[in-house]
Amino acid sequence: MLTDAPVRAAIPASDIERAKAFYRDTLGLAVTRETPDAVEFVSGGTQFFIYPTANAGQAPHTLAAWSVADLDAEMADLRGRGVTFEEYDLPGLKTTNGVAEFGAMRGAWFKDSEGNILGVTQSREG
Repeated sequence: MLTDAPVRAAIPASDIERAKAFYRDTLGLAVTRETPDAVEFVSGGTQFFIYPTANAGQAPHTLAAWSVADLDAEMADLRGRGVTFEEYDLPGLKTTNGVAEFGAMRGAWFKDSEGNILGVTQSREG
């Protein structure tokens, strides 16, 4: 049954107004619906929502990631909007100028206004 149902990301926010402003103003996404319990967005045809909770920013892993055609251009645009990319030096994950290089992909990570980790990835050709 679930194979026919769309899936949406649910991203926690300790301050829903601050988070809404980040996704709308910093990332440039349009609010598609707003209720007292959630603010919904659409990006590339995929819906996601932010919701209020005191548990925001506690996950030590990526909550959502965008697949882009040109990682460098996206990073430059996001940096111009005030986004700071994370630097990692962990076993299996090392970034240089915010970018990790893997066999089949390149990736970069940043935190939203609530401390949630978000990613931007680019598949490599070949």
